Amino acid sequence: QVQLVESGGGLVQAGGSLRLSCAASGRIVRINNMGWYRLAPGKQRELVALITSGGSTNYADSVKGRFTISRDNAKVYLQMNSLKPEDTAVYYCYTLLYSDSSTLRGYWGQGTQVTVSS
Repeated sequence: QVQLVESGGGLVQAGGSLRLSCAASGRIVRINNMGWYRLAPGKQRELVALITSGGSTNYADSVKGRFTISRDNAKVYLQMNSLKPEDTAVYYCYTLLYSDSSTLRGYWGQGTQVTVSS
């Protein structure tokens, strides 16, 4: 079993900052990608940021220059600066990993609410 535990969401005013954290634990052999998705009311889930095992990153156009993803072993972080009301959503941590030598699958965190007031 693999668990992802997220923390760091909350309420912030526009222009403010938040830092999300996600820790993976359990039966982990090797982690490939780690990332953050978000789901806002009435919208489809979207990829916010992704970081590979080699450290390459990818960001949604809407967050480039404002958000920074980083990782440290089995933890992934999302530093969110200059937050806008349109960033309001439930943010989900995601990881693609091997739980044994041949089983590669994705896992999701429970989600953490980020609310940005105008």
